[in-house]
Amino acid sequence: MKGLISGIKRMEIHDGDGLRTTVFFKGCPLKCIWCHNPESISRDVQIAYFKDKCIYCGECARSCSSGAINMIDKRIITDGKKCSLCLNCVDACPTGARSFFSKEYSVTELVDTVIDDKDFFINGSGGVTLSGGECLFQPNFAIEVAKEFYARGVSVYIDTCGFAQKSVFERILPYVDAFLYDVKAIDEKVHYECTGQSNALILDNLEFLLSKGAKVEIRFPLVKNYNDNQTEKIGKYLSKFDNPPKIKVLKYHSFAGSRYLSLNMKNTLPQVETTNSDVQNAVNILKNKYALNAINGVTES
Repeated sequence: MKGLISGIKRMEIHDGDGLRTTVFFKGCPLKCIWCHNPESISRDVQIAYFKDKCIYCGECARSCSSGAINMIDKRIITDGKKCSLCLNCVDACPTGARSFFSKEYSVTELVDTVIDDKDFFINGSGGVTLSGGECLFQPNFAIEVAKEFYARGVSVYIDTCGFAQKSVFERILPYVDAFLYDVKAIDEKVHYECTGQSNALILDNLEFLLSKGAKVEIRFPLVKNYNDNQTEKIGKYLSKFDNPPKIKVLKYHSFAGSRYLSLNMKNTLPQVETTNSDVQNAVNILKNKYALNAINGVTES
């Protein structure tokens, strides 16, 4: 069995408890307009071209096996229809202006690649976080990866948007220490406008996990003028549970704009500023009005 991974990031401190290695799976069923990992949306292999790193040496064009790249008047022109994804241009580029997102791994290959960090996991009370995209968009691969890490004594967290079949959560639950679970909106209309999907399945899966006693941390990505009107509704929704999960309010940023450009993707990032005060105000509402264990993702308090 093999899966597609868009990247592996080591020594992370924001993707769960302790020091963690985050594995980014390729592909996501949602199309969040504020997505800051655009390279993980598609399940296809993608080649990125970072123009600001290019020195126009022409090595990419000379190496291209399909004639998809040409240098004309000191401009690099790529014909995506001709590209065969041979990746010769990536290997030939001396400055890193060309890179690719998506590498195929078997379960053993991926676990062996990450397991070298085990000393950091043990000393830092951390582990591995499977993220994306949406790791459960490749359900069978994600389950087998989680199972293998579990067998090797490594803590596994799942960073998920929750949009997967309940049976997937049932199957992976025994191998997972915690779920970092996105709740972007309670109003279905707002959720659909921001992500392209209903939130009915997401909320149903959340209630399933909580009913099973799973450790869950809610992630609320706050985007000014888009879903900031959902704070009260999220508070009311979570407060109905006997043992409400912790909720972390995350601050929106638009730093991923260059990656959209490099991948020739439409940049959907909202041109708005979400301030530290906006985040803290949301935390205060969740804490003071709804008695939730809410923390500020900017200050981690």
